[in-house]
Amino acid sequence: MRKICVLLAFSLSCLLPVLVHGQTVKVDSEFVHEKFGKEFTLVPEIGAMVGDMDGDGVEDVVIAARCKNPLLDQAEHNYTVVDPYFTFFGYGDPKVTMSFGDDNPARRGLVVLVIHGSGPEAWRSATPKAKFVIINQPYRTLTVRKMRLGKKPLMAIYTEEGNDLSESSALYFDGKRYKYEPMGSSME
Repeated sequence: MRKICVLLAFSLSCLLPVLVHGQTVKVDSEFVHEKFGKEFTLVPEIGAMVGDMDGDGVEDVVIAARCKNPLLDQAEHNYTVVDPYFTFFGYGDPKVTMSFGDDNPARRGLVVLVIHGSGPEAWRSATPKAKFVIINQPYRTLTVRKMRLGKKPLMAIYTEEGNDLSESSALYFDGKRYKYEPMGSSME
């Protein structure tokens, strides 16, 4: 019963508008369709998070979504499809690695959408700085928080990977592309 109540409360909080700098913006499936195309659907259990992912001082948004083929709307909606997970393991061409899908139907088609904001409207801008679709990142949950890479702190997308080992990892933007960093498994 407790799990159902927590899941319901979390789902409702993801559908509520996000209050950012005094402006209310609703991050829902309609917003995702407008920015990335009809192929994408919001994962309401995780929803959207904000943070400065590229370190330019302008707020960005990270959205958990699901998609069958992210390459279909790439030209029309002006986003870049990247695969930092398989790039870390030696081969990251999204045209090829899209076929490396997960065997688990609950994790099949999961993507992470990132909008790098520009100007005073940040990620809500009609013409954002950049948009990314991150594929093949196995996740159960996503969190945006700071991580330390060397001496420099930067924002990262922490993921609890959806595998049996309960591994965690981080995705961060190095100024040119998103990179995958394994963080190990839990101590449980």
